[in-house]
Amino acid sequence: MGQASYRTRPAATASMPPGIPFIVGNEAAERFSFYGMKTILVVFMTQHLLSSAGRPDFMTETQAREWLHLFVASAYFFPIIGGIVADAFLGKYLTILLLSLVYCVGHLCLALMDIPAPFLAATMEPRGWLLAGLALIAVGSGGIKPCVSAHVGDQFGQSNRHLLEQVFGWFYFAINFGSFFSTLLTPWLLERYGSGWAFGVPGILMALATLVFWLGRHRFVHVPPRGRRYFAETFGTEGLAAIGKLLPLYLLVAVFWSLYDQTGGAWVQQAERMDRHFLGQEWLASQIQAINPLLVLAFIPLFGTVIYPAVDRVVRLTPLRKILVGFALATVAFAISGHAQALVDAESARLAAGGLGPEAARWPSVGWQLLAYVVLTAAEILVSITCLEFSYTQAPPHMKSLIMSLYLLSVSLGNLFTALVNTLTQDAAGNSTLQGAAYYRFFTACMAVATALLVPVLWWYKPREYLQQEADAPPAG
Repeated sequence: MGQASYRTRPAATASMPPGIPFIVGNEAAERFSFYGMKTILVVFMTQHLLSSAGRPDFMTETQAREWLHLFVASAYFFPIIGGIVADAFLGKYLTILLLSLVYCVGHLCLALMDIPAPFLAATMEPRGWLLAGLALIAVGSGGIKPCVSAHVGDQFGQSNRHLLEQVFGWFYFAINFGSFFSTLLTPWLLERYGSGWAFGVPGILMALATLVFWLGRHRFVHVPPRGRRYFAETFGTEGLAAIGKLLPLYLLVAVFWSLYDQTGGAWVQQAERMDRHFLGQEWLASQIQAINPLLVLAFIPLFGTVIYPAVDRVVRLTPLRKILVGFALATVAFAISGHAQALVDAESARLAAGGLGPEAARWPSVGWQLLAYVVLTAAEILVSITCLEFSYTQAPPHMKSLIMSLYLLSVSLGNLFTALVNTLTQDAAGNSTLQGAAYYRFFTACMAVATALLVPVLWWYKPREYLQQEADAPPAG
């Protein structure tokens, strides 16, 4: 695996780098594995988690939301470690390969929760296997996240710079291609075949992702790690200036991720109390999330070929302006879901007042949530894809993975904020005191404040673009 046998700089060419199909294929399989297990976590913890004796060991809805967001926060904290290891010591390729193996072991731990009870009793309780699996997946998936997205950018030089935005779109397309199919499949596997298969199939896809990445090793540009120089360069004048400029933006983006990642928690629980008949069949509550990646697959070409060019003819659509519009749309999306929750609350009050059972319920249509998904997905296109490319181009060459990890840390901070809200509002029984539509109004207000605060950041930020040097360019000092 020595670095000497690999190309270390992109070729001076206007064409697509040869390693891109392997990176995109790897990302599709890896995201299938991550979103597949994440999609069913809340439902598993509240409806399927058993003790080693086979008795129910379910969590409350508030506790499950807390566990989910702490897991996601952890998965997006470890990019800091992965970014430093990649840029300073191992390089991106080797870091991705080794941590992918850790990732696979984490999936194995989750699948072990479904093995016969006597064996579990001799080792750990299912909650122990759950904690171990989530911890290993957080380390593995988190550690590779900044490296994979930075590895994409490393394949490009100035000659094919014009293809970078297109490839980050493909990269995000691959993420949602894998996410769409896993979001439909894993809830069905959990319902029909139990947690062993529901968590095991994503593990198999992670192993496949690792294999695809290894197969592309001779097609990639491998930017060598900087060694001890990395720390002096990163915490020198240029490095600190780049970090300092981006931090205010990332702190505000954290609020966006606080709202966005509740589609896997609060929105699943909301869908449990909605009429989920759509397209001629009744969908599982956790399957409703599949609308998001499906919309992403449709919106990426729509935004890239129609909406962005049309808007650009009227006003120059800079990356920061895209993010600002995305923030505003996220506020609207959560306001829609808040209205849907108010309808759920009203129906619950009607049933309670009349002493009626669930068979008499006239729950609001899941169409309200689907509308919220349309608006939130448009916000995601404007915020997430833009932040990926913007973060890469704004990072000096020696700290691409670190800057990507700082962006991903915004996802961690957003989920940590959500987990903290759920923790601080719990009563003695483990239920939140911030109930119903009030919960949604709180987060909608947070997003509105973040949108207002982004305006001065947009005016203050002065972009400076950095790309990797090409093979025929003189080496950097």
